[in-house]
Amino acid sequence: MNVQPLNFDLWCQETEHLPPERCDKRLPQDDEAFNNYRAKVEKYEVPYLKQKQDAATLNRAVIHAEPTQNPANNSQQPPAPNP
Repeated sequence: MNVQPLNFDLWCQETEHLPPERCDKRLPQDDEAFNNYRAKVEKYEVPYLKQKQDAATLNRAVIHAEPTQNPANNSQQPPAPNP
């Protein structure tokens, strides 16, 4: 899974729309708000990325499987003739 790290400065200026001078100070209440925000995002992002990864695996393995990739399990081959 590729969980993107959150950046305090980007969060402070782009999400909270605080002035850069205040973001540079990184006040305790801002830091606490950022950590709460990050925890909420990670709470939903990790299961979402896991579900997305599982769906991609299912898609590759079952839905779009190439029969020629695993010929031993290919039921489309004609049966061997009986001598």
